Amino acid sequence: MKTITFTTEIHAPIDKVWEALWNEDAYTEWTKHFVPGSYYESDWQIGGKTLFLGPDGNGMFATITKLEKPYEVIFLHQGEIWDGVEKESIAEGAYEKYVLIESNGSTTLTVSVDVDEQYEDHMDEGFSKGLDEVKHIAENDTA
Repeated sequence: MKTITFTTEIHAPIDKVWEALWNEDAYTEWTKHFVPGSYYESDWQIGGKTLFLGPDGNGMFATITKLEKPYEVIFLHQGEIWDGVEKESIAEGAYEKYVLIESNGSTTLTVSVDVDEQYEDHMDEGFSKGLDEVKHIAENDTA
């Protein structure tokens, strides 16, 4: 596993950036760069369950290990879901971290994700393009 990190400066307040990340419609928009039609389900509780799913209902399941809205959320991936069945995967034990820091009306968003090297290019492209979408959504107040 390798950790890859992405940082972007967004000219919007922290609450708008958080909303651009986690509002259901905005999430579907920025995650289309991974799988079109992606969505998530979460109880937003530390130790609870979060599902990251594609339109076919397959995807990943995780738990939140840290949550300080709107500053930080850390997901710990636990496995994959295929045909409604939770299974272990190579992503088990991988972290996905979102850290937001506001200064003078702008927000720095840093995302770090642990990836298996075989998925690095896909994740790099997905986050690079996806975070450009987050920036666009937050700066244009469409979230």
